[in-house]
Amino acid sequence: MNLQVRPATPDDLSGVLEVFLACWRESYRDVLPGAAIESMTDERAEALWRRVLAEPVGVVLVAEREGTVVGITRYAATPAEDGRIDGAVHSLYVSPRAHGGGIGGALLAQATADLRDVGAEAATLWVFAANAPSIGFYEAKGWHPDGATRTQPEFGEPEQRMRKEWA
Repeated sequence: MNLQVRPATPDDLSGVLEVFLACWRESYRDVLPGAAIESMTDERAEALWRRVLAEPVGVVLVAEREGTVVGITRYAATPAEDGRIDGAVHSLYVSPRAHGGGIGGALLAQATADLRDVGAEAATLWVFAANAPSIGFYEAKGWHPDGATRTQPEFGEPEQRMRKEWA
């Protein structure tokens, strides 16, 4: 079963929504309280991803296996005030039915390679602090917590920032 990683298009919306909502409703079940999970309604998710796919800030990639979207990532490089380029991975979701198949690793590797290619010396990402499986995944890929934390009002759950340097 070949895995294809390619730029997302607006036509990928239904596949992206299926992966995204499955992650929220299945993968996050043991990570987030029910109220946070329920706050991600079908309508809210569709509005979010319809906007992202129509006018992507940065890059959105999908991982596709046998014509089915099984993973998504969104990342961007932005100029910093000191002239450096900051890299950020904004989203990484893999269908719960496809975990362990190298999909997340392939998407993350492409994102970091692209960020490195445009001159970023490092990248950051945010992960829910209670999401031990994802934190372990990122640590195994060379990311580490950098000490920054936040709680976004729309989710109400603590997040930690992770960082990876390659320069």
